[in-house]
Amino acid sequence: MKRQTLLLLAIILLGLNLRPVLAAVGPLLDRIQLDTHLGHVGASLLTSLPIVIMGLGALAATFLRGRFGERRGIWLGTLLIALACLARGLVPSATPLLISALLAGAGIAFVQALLPGLIKARFSHDAGRLIGFYSCAIMGGAAFGAALTPWLAQWLGWSWALATWALPAIIACLLWKRAAPADEPTTSGSAAPLNPWRSPRAWLLMAFFGVGTAGYTLVLAWLPPYYTSLGWSAESSGLLLAALTLCEVTAGLLASSLLARCPDRRVLLSFVLVCLLLGLIALVLAPLTLVVPICVLIGIGIGALFPLSLVVAQDHLDDPRQTGDLLAFVQGGGYLIAATSPLLAGLLRQYTNNLRLSWLMMAAATLVLMLMAKRFKPGSGHFHTR
Repeated sequence: MKRQTLLLLAIILLGLNLRPVLAAVGPLLDRIQLDTHLGHVGASLLTSLPIVIMGLGALAATFLRGRFGERRGIWLGTLLIALACLARGLVPSATPLLISALLAGAGIAFVQALLPGLIKARFSHDAGRLIGFYSCAIMGGAAFGAALTPWLAQWLGWSWALATWALPAIIACLLWKRAAPADEPTTSGSAAPLNPWRSPRAWLLMAFFGVGTAGYTLVLAWLPPYYTSLGWSAESSGLLLAALTLCEVTAGLLASSLLARCPDRRVLLSFVLVCLLLGLIALVLAPLTLVVPICVLIGIGIGALFPLSLVVAQDHLDDPRQTGDLLAFVQGGGYLIAATSPLLAGLLRQYTNNLRLSWLMMAAATLVLMLMAKRFKPGSGHFHTR
């Protein structure tokens, strides 16, 4: 029991380390651009590049599992995150920042590609709820990164404020090394390998996760700069992102707790997508006067949508290895889709000096998600094996 509890703590701590390296950048972006001469497109790459690498890493999950194993691969990924954070303090200039973004993306990819399958195998009877809590830990890490980094920057400067996030990653490395279970060999009696590339349902799940996560990455990268352009300080915009992320965590926890009562996930999906749509519309029409409703509505929408997207995918299969392969495919392609969101927003800001069009585009994408969610009837969807 003690070892199982330690493993649970390690999983939560791993989740907490998967977003500060991204969320910490937004509130300081104006200052970083001023000191490093990064343009709006270059600044957007600090978020887009890690997400692209996260997607490619997820697609390579089977290779990573075979090459490193889950225990060593997750440890290596966490170490890469720590090194990426530390590099930002040591070499605070444009090119090294972009390289650190690639390094962080690789580290996050290792963890996200390997950990869901391990959760499904070790906690098979409660995997859906634990994946939901793990997803909430990911969003909680984003809240800490957004809220604390601007205040640390006042004392340490922006580069070493970003570097401080190496410390929790190092702690996670040490805890994982002690708590991680030994890798289990694949048995000949296990289910046949899954080939998601041949399944229309797998592509639908991937697109749903990708478009939904595009909203998360767009807010993560550009909400603080949007509000600083409206006259807010870096500290205030960071606190806004942190408050929104706390709403995300709360919504994710509530959604995860309600899973047992809602076998038809479409009920929860419909509610959270309506919240997201209303929040995005308010962000365009009245970003200053409706800031609290915006924070709550977008927080509910994004916060519950992220874990629900993963849970809906893992609902389709019972075998842990097949589930890991499906989630790797869904997250891999999904993150590649999501990576385009901050980049497009950066391009729009560079040529129009306005982010409102980006929020409108995400609102239109949310309407598409509503149509897609109608197809997730319990028991539907078929998968091919190779």
